[in-house]
Amino acid sequence: MTAATLAPSRPLRRTGPTFVTHTLLLTGRQLRAAWRMPAFLVMNLVQPVIWLLLFGQLFKSVIEIPGFGVGQSYLEYLTPGVVMMLALFGSAWSGTVYIQDMDRGVMDRFLTSPTNRAAMIVSTLVYQSILAVAQSLVVVGIAFWAGARFEGGVVGILLLLLGVVLLTAVFCSLSNAVALLAREQTALIGISQLITLPLMFLSSAIMNTKLSPEWVQNVAAYNPFEWAVIVGRQALSAQPDWSTLWFHAALLLALAVLMAAWATSAFRTYQRTT
Repeated sequence: MTAATLAPSRPLRRTGPTFVTHTLLLTGRQLRAAWRMPAFLVMNLVQPVIWLLLFGQLFKSVIEIPGFGVGQSYLEYLTPGVVMMLALFGSAWSGTVYIQDMDRGVMDRFLTSPTNRAAMIVSTLVYQSILAVAQSLVVVGIAFWAGARFEGGVVGILLLLLGVVLLTAVFCSLSNAVALLAREQTALIGISQLITLPLMFLSSAIMNTKLSPEWVQNVAAYNPFEWAVIVGRQALSAQPDWSTLWFHAALLLALAVLMAAWATSAFRTYQRTT
């Protein structure tokens, strides 16, 4: 008899689903839920489209103000800001999915299973990013139909979408962490409103900050929403300032990593207190 025959047989070790597999499965779960409620996705576009078309016409003469100096129509100036607003508001509400899972007991079943914690966070980011990218393309298409022309071309639009994804990752992670820690829908809504509206108005999304008070300009320099607006606006411009674009994209990426790590750690806090 050979040594291989005499050696005790070892049980086959079954390898569980990987992080990637978990992420794909959980993302598919959320996409199927969204597919069953297409009206919700359409309604998310209503406000940004109103902002785009209404403000684009009401304030089209604002570019004539001395100091505004963008060398483009106001609609072209406004479009990157509206695209980022769509990403901001959509991602800031992403934690509501976690609240619903908690209320239904789904979250507890996930956390008592071998489900990868990081995959639970990343799947939400992927899902929200897919929605944000699709809706952003719709907004850009409507702006083009309304007369806006973007000199950045296809590459510029791709870089705009990169900013959308990074901004979505930042605020989706933040929303998920708040949901896991607060566990209340009303608290999440209140905190989201408290954060998103000031960030939007303390930026150049609607108005060039050069015309704002100095303190607004100082605050905008540290505003992650403003970073994304700068990325989008530079990307669509005829002569982008590449150093400015990539610098602000790097800031968003670093913040997204930090927020995702915080959201993942929030799972441990949630488990310890349930």
